[in-house]
Amino acid sequence: MEYVIVNLPAAPLRRKPNHRKEMVSQLLFGETAEVLKERGDLWLKVRSLHDGYEGWTTRTLLQFVDAPTANTRSSFVATGMLNMINIGDRQMNIPFGASLPFLENGKGRLGDQAYSYTGTNWDRDKQGKNIELIHQLAISWMNTPYLWGGRTPLGIDCSGFVQVIFKMIGIDLTRDAWQQAQEGSIVAKYRESLPGDLAFFDNREDIVHVGILLGDNKIIHASGKVRTDEIDKKGIINSETGKRMLRLRAIRRIM
Repeated sequence: MEYVIVNLPAAPLRRKPNHRKEMVSQLLFGETAEVLKERGDLWLKVRSLHDGYEGWTTRTLLQFVDAPTANTRSSFVATGMLNMINIGDRQMNIPFGASLPFLENGKGRLGDQAYSYTGTNWDRDKQGKNIELIHQLAISWMNTPYLWGGRTPLGIDCSGFVQVIFKMIGIDLTRDAWQQAQEGSIVAKYRESLPGDLAFFDNREDIVHVGILLGDNKIIHASGKVRTDEIDKKGIINSETGKRMLRLRAIRRIM
């Protein structure tokens, strides 16, 4: 079995091994994956060790590492929207939510490659799981553009947004909305919901959208951009037009 770690800001995962094919997700700097298949000299099919998601990406964005390195959970994460890091003679900005493997006193390593980090960070396992922090983190993403498969401040989708926010407080969720709808515990009625709960929406058949409840009948979600809207027991009401956007299917409590 072979393993890789992302050593650039983000690595797109595509449905098929072709740059023109659909991007289904992204791996962030410092996240690791298991190699499942190879295609030619460029493409690898990988399974993320963060959320189990599979897709094709290129060797140019990755570094091979041993199994103990790949399977060591990184508790330190980047907290600024963009954060400066140096790997050898390379300097780059890594995004909010990027993992910082083996970080200590501003230095860490990606396998046998050392890095120095000057951005902000915290230990996500020591932040406490509270709505005040979730609210603060989520609001900082306001107006981030929607991007199918995205997980960075330059473009994010609805479930990627939820996943990265919860990663910051030590909760590793699955990737897609329909998968996240199976996590935590069910909240039977909208009036029993609490800030920090996840709300899921359908197209009358499948779950297609997710957002984070903020309380006071507000929800924050990625729809066109990261935005806040009104919500009631029937679904989301567009705060700008007053029209209904999405029908509420379920509410799940993660914390």
